Amino acid sequence: MPVNSRFFGIICFMHWRDHNPPHFQAKYGEYEVTVEIISRKVYGNIPVRALNMVQEWRDLNINYCS
Repeated sequence: MPVNSRFFGIICFMHWRDHNPPHFQAKYGEYEVTVEIISRKVYGNIPVRALNMVQEWRDLNINYCS
């Protein structure tokens, strides 16, 4: 898996030739979510605290992802 970032036990990664809409995945222990980059929609399950950090990471890096 192509890792974009690791922080506080969270791994964010993106497959460059994956399907639309643009999105990335995040893993935290046994939890995994998919986050749409533009709409911020989240699919999957992850603790709220970790999800907040993932969304903040997305906000800080949106120009690099899209």
